[in-house]
Amino acid sequence: MSDAMPQLPLTQIVAGLPDDVPFVGPESLERRRGRPFRVRAGANESSSGMSPLARAAMMSALDEIHCYGDPEGYELRVALAEFHNVDIDEIAIGSGIDDILGVLVRSFIGPGVVAVSSLGGYPTFNYHVIGYGGDLKLVPYRDDHEDVEALVDVARSTHASLLYVANPDSPMGTWQRREVLDGLIAELPSGCVLLLDEAYAELAPPDVMPAVTADHPRVVRLRTFSKVYGMAGARVGYAIAHRQIVRTLEKVRNHFGVNRPAQAGALAALADQDFVTTVVRDVAEGRDEYTAAASELGLRPVDSAANFVAIDAGTADRARALFAGLLDRDVFVRMPAVAPLDCCLRLSVVGPDDRQIVIAALRSAVQELP
Repeated sequence: MSDAMPQLPLTQIVAGLPDDVPFVGPESLERRRGRPFRVRAGANESSSGMSPLARAAMMSALDEIHCYGDPEGYELRVALAEFHNVDIDEIAIGSGIDDILGVLVRSFIGPGVVAVSSLGGYPTFNYHVIGYGGDLKLVPYRDDHEDVEALVDVARSTHASLLYVANPDSPMGTWQRREVLDGLIAELPSGCVLLLDEAYAELAPPDVMPAVTADHPRVVRLRTFSKVYGMAGARVGYAIAHRQIVRTLEKVRNHFGVNRPAQAGALAALADQDFVTTVVRDVAEGRDEYTAAASELGLRPVDSAANFVAIDAGTADRARALFAGLLDRDVFVRMPAVAPLDCCLRLSVVGPDDRQIVIAALRSAVQELP
């Protein structure tokens, strides 16, 4: 068989894309290394797992796995609408926030259309924008936070169609005050849609998040069952938005993207808020433990409202050395790729026993630093 590349009829945009993907999964790294990790402390998964009620609901739904899931996600959307005190026509579901971001970008971004995000922030939004030929403008972080004022200024000066902000954000775990977000929405440039990624909302301080409404015609709130609900592998996310935006998404989304057991599990998980309260408490304990360990080792932990802690090693070289040292000790973590964030490691909160493995590995790696 010839090694010559076939002449595929690719679009000009796709033909020009790099081979990069937003994330290299721990499974890929394990295959490259030839051995498994002892601890997965890099993907921000929930070590608490999911609610027992959600597990039971998903197991029961397996008996009907030969049937397609409800393409409207009706029961889940009804429950979400009641939970957030909005109308069902103001709720859209998808297979995780990543899927919904793709549909939103497809709806608002075409070749040359501007989208704005933070340099070093969550990369999947960028991936979709570039994939549809958009003109991506990136604004550096300031003091470990997304620079909301600068983001708005760039969106206004470039006549951007989309502005992406995460609160709390990844990879730093920092958050914006409620009045800052309220001001952002009030100052949103005309013709620009704000995508407010709130994947970690349940873990944030209660006085941080703006009130959930769907009355602004150009604000989309994005939530997920992947983090505090512990259902990352099931892929369930949702958007709260003005009904006109939801109707737009209905034109282009994958209507069978959320499978039957995932819908059943999410519905049961939403009803078990006692479980969510327990997870939030356990995550806070884990963050405190990482914070104390990092401080003891002479590293700077960044205050976090997510299920991970970013730890500042001082320089990018030191961070890369610690990153390599943790991988050598079979602990999977991640680190931001661009300055000024690349002086940090990001440690997901794992269970108590695994946290001891992570902290011991970090302590050993620090001792090997020059």
